[in-house]
Amino acid sequence: MHFPFKETRKKLLAGDFSGLFRLSKDKGTSYIHPSEVAKLFISIPAEKAIDAFKSFQTAQEIAVFPYLDNQLQKKVIRSLTKSRAAYILNELSSDDRTIFYSTLKGLELSNFLDFLTAPNKDALHKVLGYSDKSVARIINTEFATIESGMTIASAMEHLRKNHKDTEAANVIYVVDKNGKLIDDIPVRRFVLNDPHKKVEDILDGYCTSLKITDSKEDAVQKFKEYDRIVLPVTNDDNILLGVVTVDDVMDIAEQRDTAEIQKFGGIEELDYPYVKTPFFSLLKKRAGWLIVLFLGEMLTATAMGHFDGEIKKAVVLALFVPLIISSGGNSGSQAATLIIRAMALKELSFKDWWYVMRREILSGLSLGFILGSIGFIRISIWQNLGWYNYGVHWLLLAITIFFSLIGIVMWGTLSGSMIPMLLKRLKIDPATSSAPFVATLVDVTGLVIYFSIAAIFLKGTLL
Repeated sequence: MHFPFKETRKKLLAGDFSGLFRLSKDKGTSYIHPSEVAKLFISIPAEKAIDAFKSFQTAQEIAVFPYLDNQLQKKVIRSLTKSRAAYILNELSSDDRTIFYSTLKGLELSNFLDFLTAPNKDALHKVLGYSDKSVARIINTEFATIESGMTIASAMEHLRKNHKDTEAANVIYVVDKNGKLIDDIPVRRFVLNDPHKKVEDILDGYCTSLKITDSKEDAVQKFKEYDRIVLPVTNDDNILLGVVTVDDVMDIAEQRDTAEIQKFGGIEELDYPYVKTPFFSLLKKRAGWLIVLFLGEMLTATAMGHFDGEIKKAVVLALFVPLIISSGGNSGSQAATLIIRAMALKELSFKDWWYVMRREILSGLSLGFILGSIGFIRISIWQNLGWYNYGVHWLLLAITIFFSLIGIVMWGTLSGSMIPMLLKRLKIDPATSSAPFVATLVDVTGLVIYFSIAAIFLKGTLL
């Protein structure tokens, strides 16, 4: 059934929460998914969203809470009574609880820890002891296990009695008496096999897993490679500690891609979504790189000043400066984009630098030849049709533009491809070699290349 988003939003803004009461699976009612409710809450002022949240029954609050953005989650918890807030935080799935607490720091973290029961607090302390980039921060400890000697029928009975219906229960894990992982079994294999068979008879002997110390990036890559919806997490002794589910991995991938895009645009990574980021915080994130790039572009003026004599002798050279430097910057940005994305997808690493260099030199020469030819033809047509008079030495000028574009475009592609690989080697995020950064570098060096080539071809004529 279609969810009336706009109509329900209007009701919420007016203080009418009746449109949300269908967040239920009771007989005779239509079901609104908690993610839809979260979208509504995020689209309205926080005060209204908190009031609407409080109108739910506790079970509904627990269902919606993980889908809210972090800022709203904290405001909601602060607005509730301690007993109600504690119940929600303790009833969350372990991965959702860990993700929420991972965003807290200092005194705020200490205050929120007081809401947890002793077992949940102990479990959380263990997880928070790992790096915030490790899979430990997204692990779900509510997984289902059986032993291989059971029959399928007895295993299913064991699962019904001892495990809850959670997102992690789509895959059942076979462990030995010491808790070491043996294999995994999709639930469908239980359903489609004879109940009298033993569990060991339906094992395929292949189980992909993650180590507790693996990074979140490793998890993203493994989910992609093996097309899984859940993966087990073990320690160095192969003891099963928990699982990671695909929904959390998708969130990690989205956060990573968003951060890389922001950095590549010449912006520091935002702590919150754009619409939730305070104005002065957004200004600060953007100003840093703009100042660096502005100072870099000032070198362009310095380079122009160095060739002031050549420009005075041949003012026509200045006409092509924007064309020349923009072509180099554009080619550099293209190369940087391709290489950074290829490294993010694990298609390239630093050891491939020679392959990339050869490929980009050839690409730069080819692209430079194409653009240089267009520049040469353009000057020739304009001169011969009388649309602009470049003077008696127009042919030498056209040749200068031709070779300048070859040199600058080749330099741009080489710089754009090598800088990200060098940063990767230095263990710096390649995304920081943003398109504006590469373009600024090529702008400055491009002028040197341009006027140097002009000095070769135009010496004794225009220069």
